[in-house]
Amino acid sequence: MPTYSPKITDVERAWHVVDADGLVLGRMATEVARVLRGKHKPEFTPHLDTGDHVIIVNADKVVLTGSKGADKQVYRHSGFPGGLRQTSYGHLLATQPAEAVRRTVKGMLPKNRLGRQMIRKLKVYAGPLHPHSAQQPQPLEIAAARSRTGDS
Repeated sequence: MPTYSPKITDVERAWHVVDADGLVLGRMATEVARVLRGKHKPEFTPHLDTGDHVIIVNADKVVLTGSKGADKQVYRHSGFPGGLRQTSYGHLLATQPAEAVRRTVKGMLPKNRLGRQMIRKLKVYAGPLHPHSAQQPQPLEIAAARSRTGDS
């Protein structure tokens, strides 16, 4: 009996919305990357994009544990000699919270054209509103990512 391999036309994509208010950034990002990749589906195939669309709202209320806000650095390079720039994750969360969440999720996806295809299905918004209500997104609960009272 041959092994079943789904075709890209057979993939059903759902829409999920995640409220990031009070969620730990890394724990939330791993679950979002899992849904974007499609690992929650029985027809998961490593070489195909079988994942769903994810909308993250309230990205400005995400939490970093410990001293990661001051110690963890974000790097970017202009491509020119001496063009390496760095900033702390706390500063990036304060100025561009949607970009901080997007970069964190992107780092947990494959580093190839398949990963670039998956990251396009992620929509991140700093506030509680999003323009994707026509897609009827279902809430995605990530209970393991809730920040406990002793953290932050």
